[in-house]
This record gives sequence, C-alpha cells and structure tokens, in this order.
Amino acid sequence: MFRGLAHSALALVIALLFCNFSAIAAPDGKALFMSNCASCHNPLKDATGPALQGADQRNTKEWIYNWVHNPPAILAAGDKHANELKAKFGAVMTPFPQLSKDDIDAILKYVDDYKAPVAAAPAAGGTGQPQEDNTWVYTVVTIALLTLVLILWRANNALRRIANEKSGIQNEKPIPLYRSKLTIAIVAIIAFIMAGYWMVNGAVNMGRQQNYQPLQPIFYSHKVHAGINQINCLYCHAGAEKSRQAMIPSSNICMNCHKQINEYSGDKDHPLVTAEGNHIDGTKQIQELYRYAGWDPAKKDYNRDAKGNILATPIKWVKIHNLPDHVYFNHSQHVKVGQVQCQRCHGPIQEMDEVYQFAPLSMGWCINCHRQTQVQFADNDYYKIFEKYHQEMKDGSRKGVTVEEIGGTECQRCHY
Repeated sequence: MFRGLAHSALALVIALLFCNFSAIAAPDGKALFMSNCASCHNPLKDATGPALQGADQRNTKEWIYNWVHNPPAILAAGDKHANELKAKFGAVMTPFPQLSKDDIDAILKYVDDYKAPVAAAPAAGGTGQPQEDNTWVYTVVTIALLTLVLILWRANNALRRIANEKSGIQNEKPIPLYRSKLTIAIVAIIAFIMAGYWMVNGAVNMGRQQNYQPLQPIFYSHKVHAGINQINCLYCHAGAEKSRQAMIPSSNICMNCHKQINEYSGDKDHPLVTAEGNHIDGTKQIQELYRYAGWDPAKKDYNRDAKGNILATPIKWVKIHNLPDHVYFNHSQHVKVGQVQCQRCHGPIQEMDEVYQFAPLSMGWCINCHRQTQVQFADNDYYKIFEKYHQEMKDGSRKGVTVEEIGGTECQRCHY
C-alpha cells in the first residue's frame, strides 16, 4: 500500500513538472522588456527611443543582437541605420551585454505580439489586454506537493500503527501538533528567521525613499510636457548637462511658454488625475503658476511694485530624489560624459503625471549599474586618455569598457 502511494505521488509530481516545463524554460519577454526596455521604448510608438514593434522586420536579427550588446561599436563602424537613429533621437542606447540572444528574441516576440490596451465595458468585467501570468501553475504545484506530503505522512502513521498491533507493541497516544516539541521548535525557528529578516531589511532600507511621491504646490505633469509635447528635459533642467545639480527651473522658464498658453485644452484626451484618482483642473494650475510668477494675464504683463520689481514668489517645490550628505553625485558626469538617459535613474518620467522616486538610489543599485554599464567611448574626448582600451577596441580584443573598469567602483569616487 505504502509503495503504491509513493509511486502515485512521484508520477503526479513528474506530470506537473512536465506541464510547467515550457513556462520554466522559456524567457519571459514581458518581464525582460519591462525591466530593461520600458523606460525608453514603447512597443507601438516612438518615445525616448524608437517603437520596437516590427524591429526584427526592419533589421536582421544579427544586427539587433549586436546593437543591443554594444551600440557604440555599431556607430563606430559607420553603420547607416545606427547613425540615423542617433540623429533622430539625439542619444545612443545604453548597452545591454547581459541579455542573451534568447532574451532578445523573447523581447522581440513580446513587442510583436503586443496590442494596445482596449478599455472594456463596465458590464463585461474584463481587463482589456490579456496578461501572461503563470502564478496559477506554481500555486497548483505547491498545493499538490503539500497534499502529497500530508497523505504520505498519514499513510506512514497508519501503517506503523497496524504493524505495531500485529507485533503486539502498544501504540503511543498521538500528541497534538500544538504540543509537539518538533512543531514548537520549527515554529520558533521560522519566527526567529522572519523577525531577523524584517529587522535587517528595515535597517538596510532605512532612509531610502523609493516610490516617494509628495504633494507639490502646483500639479505639474511630466507626461503632458515631456511625453505628449516632447519638451526636452534639458530645456527645463539645464544644469543636468553642465553641472552637478540638474537644477529646478524657475517660474521664468515656465512663463516662456505660458505667457501664450493660458489654459489646458487636453482635458478630454489626457485628463489630469492624481494618484488618489482625483481630477485636476489644468487651467487652474496655470493660474496658480501666474500667481507665483507675478503675471497678470489680463494686462499680459508682470505685476510690479513702486520700484519696478516684479512681485513674484518662489515656488516651494518638494525635493523627491535625496542622497545622503556623504554621497557625491554629478549629473553632468552621467548625462554629458556618460550619456546616460534620464529614464535610467528616474524611470519612465515621460509617463508620470506626478513624479515619484523610481529607483532605490541605494549604494548596491549604483554599483551594479557601474558594473554593467559600458562607457560611451565612441566620439567622446573625455576618455581619450585611456589609450590601452582604445587600442584593444580597435584590435577587436575588447568589445567595450564598463564604468567599473575605469575606477567606477572605487570608494573615493563617491565618498571623499
């Protein structure tokens, strides 16, 4: 009896594993796209980079593999299409050498199969675009295995009791689980481990502000400005390319456009909604800007005092991305020299109505980025002193140089 149960259990486990084999073995194109591509690309339309749907029809697979792994090398070789992309979008894509060809194929399949979400009617109860989710498979496997463990445990106890009765051995009175020393010990160990994990995780994350999204004095939508209207980040944050700080734009920068734009006309197509779901009147927010800037829309001039000074009030924006005082970070080093896209650290900023902190900005996060990110050596005079690396790249013995290889993980680079 016991042997038959064991064989049945083994057969069931093997069958479940075979059913789930393809889900385990195949790369998840959606997950790979969201973690590596979504901050700069959209499957259907151009964003910071080109739309990806149909990319494998516009280019050969081998070209795409080489481009994803090392864009600067493709540009340095004088590739026509690569230079057209750089001219159109104004920047070079970050290399992703860690993505295998299978990973890239999975991403291409996901974007080719992607369809724009369609809002479902309330009565239908649907969610629009179907999502690939294998959670139920793992849930079924887990429940099946736990059930098998329970069945085998009960069968083992029953067989032992029968054997004892036949041998004339008195069976011990069963001890309830809540009084079992083994059960108490296991529960205590698990509780100790969970408490330790909670304490350590809390200490490690102390001071970090990932997903921090404070209320601002004016509802400013990056989605409307940087996304829909395609305003370059550097128009407002001019310091990001020239200095350590990205710089918060003054109201004068806003007024360069809003002297003429005095109402929000996109409420029908792109309504402004807070994270809590509250509707925002865009025109009232422009009027609030006028109040801070000291602008009189009726006179189309600034309000001034008796001495001719503009009666303006600084906008008290709440800072979102904060680093510890002992950490040095230079925007120009990353944006101008490293040619790192804003979305690499700030996430899909062009899709945010209310900005929040996308990345953890932890030390480990920064170091991992330095280990993986290749320096933009092509046409970059800043790195001309690294003659050895330049020669190795010309010889073909080196495909690229990571930030780590030029000292990007040395303590004094960020702490001094």
